[in-house]
Amino acid sequence: MTIQRYFTDTQWEPKVGYCRALRAGNLIYLSGTAPVDDSGNTVALGDAYAQACQCFKIIQATLKALDSGLHQVVRTRMYVTDISQWEAFGKAHQEYFGAHPPVTSMVEVKALINADMLIEVEAEAIA
Repeated sequence: MTIQRYFTDTQWEPKVGYCRALRAGNLIYLSGTAPVDDSGNTVALGDAYAQACQCFKIIQATLKALDSGLHQVVRTRMYVTDISQWEAFGKAHQEYFGAHPPVTSMVEVKALINADMLIEVEAEAIA
């Protein structure tokens, strides 16, 4: 089986020792995706919906780089720091995946790597 690792050259990949995504045969696994811009800065401070949208945009771009797309996502996991904002996170998820909904989980966590982040999303796809 061929394994293809996809890197984005962010500061975190070499520090932590991971890749943005990994394709093993027709399976694609995406690392936790944070709501950051190209410089690694958290976007849309305090805006749960906008932060979720940023995560899904990054996931979409990563999948495209691996010849896949959102319609091929089979599972997402949303780690959120404030579950009371579930509707905002869910609205973004529905907008990006509504036509082809994957299975999903939304779990409240104590904190993410940066206190400004309200959400981090993992995804799995079949190419």
